Amino acid sequence: MTAENKGDAMSLNAMTGGLDVAPGDNSVVAFAPPSTVRCCRTATWSAVEIETTEVLRLEPFAYEFTAPRHLLIASATDRYDGETCVDGLPASHLRAWDRRMTFVPAGCRFSGWQKPRALRRGAHIYIDPRSPLLQADLRFAEIQFRPRLLFADDDLWTTAVKLRAQVGSSDQRQTAYSEALSVALACELVRVNESSLPSETRIRGGLPDWQQKKLIQYIDEHLAEDVSLSSLARLVHLSPYHFSRVFKQSFNTPPHRYLTRRRIERAKSLLAARQLSVTEIGLNVGFSETSSFTSAFRKVTGETPTDYRRRAAAK
Repeated sequence: MTAENKGDAMSLNAMTGGLDVAPGDNSVVAFAPPSTVRCCRTATWSAVEIETTEVLRLEPFAYEFTAPRHLLIASATDRYDGETCVDGLPASHLRAWDRRMTFVPAGCRFSGWQKPRALRRGAHIYIDPRSPLLQADLRFAEIQFRPRLLFADDDLWTTAVKLRAQVGSSDQRQTAYSEALSVALACELVRVNESSLPSETRIRGGLPDWQQKKLIQYIDEHLAEDVSLSSLARLVHLSPYHFSRVFKQSFNTPPHRYLTRRRIERAKSLLAARQLSVTEIGLNVGFSETSSFTSAFRKVTGETPTDYRRRAAAK
């Protein structure tokens, strides 16, 4: 990045104040300042919503997106400078996006900034993973999609362009065609997702790294609460049954056992600090009764919390 472009990035940050949009609150891509990019047209079908966008000024702008639905960006654009980020992938500084796409799985954060080279149009395609249209044959909501940043795939691009062409059509007869294209788009995404995985990963399954990190962070932040299997499954948009299976494949232990071990690890730190009583520590890490805390602690460590504290103090 040149000194001039670094200045652009710094001025952009000052100009936008950053995009402080809470995860899950922005159901479409948010731009800052909003006057630089506008939504031209939208269309919504059973499983897919398309938003066409247009860059209005050759000025730096930022963008951000996190929502419980997938996002496919199909744009042909050029930029003098910028950075595009998707959770779980290295940032990209690619300047020419001709026929390149970005796929952001549900719950994954997409963000970045750019200084455009030309006033271009693009398309944001939002896919509802739980749509009944995609469930019967594809079981779309159970598929573990990986994020992909500025990739090329001719078949997926062609399907996306066909679907984008239906935006603005008032012909009701085209609705069935648009729905069929939505299913075709979902099938193409499944194909791309599977073809990008090593054969060993396809056989073994498991959660992508970014979802593992998301779960670890959530569990560590909610140890004192009643963390249910269904709440963890919802966090990564899976059914409880499928979530239990892929969680065990990823962490080599069932979710409830992993949660218990994280609570015991936190309890060890609190016991060694000697600032709270055993009862207080048990409550602090999610046990409603001292007896259940003691039983779980002994099962994992082979000793009671009191014995562990006494031994830690003697070291």
